[in-house]
Amino acid sequence: MNQPDLHRPAPVSLRTAFRYWLKLGFISFGGPAGQIAMMHTELVERRRWISEQRFLHALNYCMLLPGPEATQLAIYIGWLLHKTRGGIVAGVLFVLPSLLILTALSWIYMAYGSVPAVAAVLYGIKPAVVAIVLAAAWRIGKRTLKNGALIALAAAAFVAITLFHLPFPLIVAGAALIGLIGGRSWPALFQVGGGHPGQAASYGPALIDDDSPTPDHARFSWPALLRVALAGCALGTLAWLALALSTGARAPLAQMGWFFTKAAMLTFGGAYAVLPYVYQGAVDNFHWLLPAQMIDGLALGETTPGPLIMVVAFVGFVGAWSKAVFGTKLLAAGAAGATVATFFTFLPSFLFILAGGPLVEATRDNIRMTAPLTAISAAVVGVIVSLAVFFGMHVFWLDTPTPHLDLRAVLLGGMASIALLRYQMGTIKLILACAICGLVLSYLR
Repeated sequence: MNQPDLHRPAPVSLRTAFRYWLKLGFISFGGPAGQIAMMHTELVERRRWISEQRFLHALNYCMLLPGPEATQLAIYIGWLLHKTRGGIVAGVLFVLPSLLILTALSWIYMAYGSVPAVAAVLYGIKPAVVAIVLAAAWRIGKRTLKNGALIALAAAAFVAITLFHLPFPLIVAGAALIGLIGGRSWPALFQVGGGHPGQAASYGPALIDDDSPTPDHARFSWPALLRVALAGCALGTLAWLALALSTGARAPLAQMGWFFTKAAMLTFGGAYAVLPYVYQGAVDNFHWLLPAQMIDGLALGETTPGPLIMVVAFVGFVGAWSKAVFGTKLLAAGAAGATVATFFTFLPSFLFILAGGPLVEATRDNIRMTAPLTAISAAVVGVIVSLAVFFGMHVFWLDTPTPHLDLRAVLLGGMASIALLRYQMGTIKLILACAICGLVLSYLR
């Protein structure tokens, strides 16, 4: 077994950090768990830029927040290393490659999606998407639903959104209220786990170690928190006003800015938790895209690096293209929609870290999950299952030429579920395999 290096690493330049964050942006497949594991392996074990305990402490804070925790963790570590500019560089480079790739794939989808070969590939991928969402519900449920009360809360959330069509924000608020009351009255039912810094492994001295003093820029003060918070809010407000003045307050781009800001504040429990809200708004309320297109967008999002919530770039692209916000300049419209959706989705994540990071550093030994967030996490499981139901209705049930169940799609979805849950097949491999199946089935028809 290798002994840890006893020499503290040399200070890291912003140029070196830039290269690492750019590389991570292009290889960060595997969802938040895979992305966090990549950062841990590289930053804690190999490069030793940050200690295990400080890494876990930052991760616990990011898991409390709405938004993509892996992206926020990258921002947090970049901020600790190189102040505000380091956090911005880390966050932007974590997201930018995915935005560029998804914009290109969205253009191919909208321009050539009716080509038979492309349609056949999408036919095979769609059942895989249903299986992926179900597997996500299963994984989160195993980690979250520790007792009958939390299982009942998940079931109630499923019924609320599926049968009564309650809006996702109301379900989140209701779950938080239940957790607040339950945490006081029955605390044992709302206990959760988390990182245990005391059990952290040691890989040798780190640049930011357990006993490293808090850097000057990370020291908490109320004036600094207010300055950063006001600057972030001003940036978002000015960006939205620019859209409203140039295209109209009720035009699609301005609507996207406000809608995705709200969506960003509701992303508790990962991207799958907020997708029903995005689905309700983008498909049912604003009619930016069709249900089948939403499923296709999730499939494309699963095959690209970066956080899964980047599916909002696809939604923005298709919505702006479909509404022809720039007239005949469809590609420019789509690119603008993807950029707007991404900007307003991720701006709150930057704000949470850059404003709240000093407060977290000042309370390093006290941060923990709370009962309201435990209840929200439980409700999220039911919401994710409802998302699988939404998608399954459009994938497995066909209306033409007469209403009927697509048995081949059901079989493909069942096989994909077994591959994910029983054999732990990777998402990329599964999607490629199902795409090939779609081509074969199309050829046999």
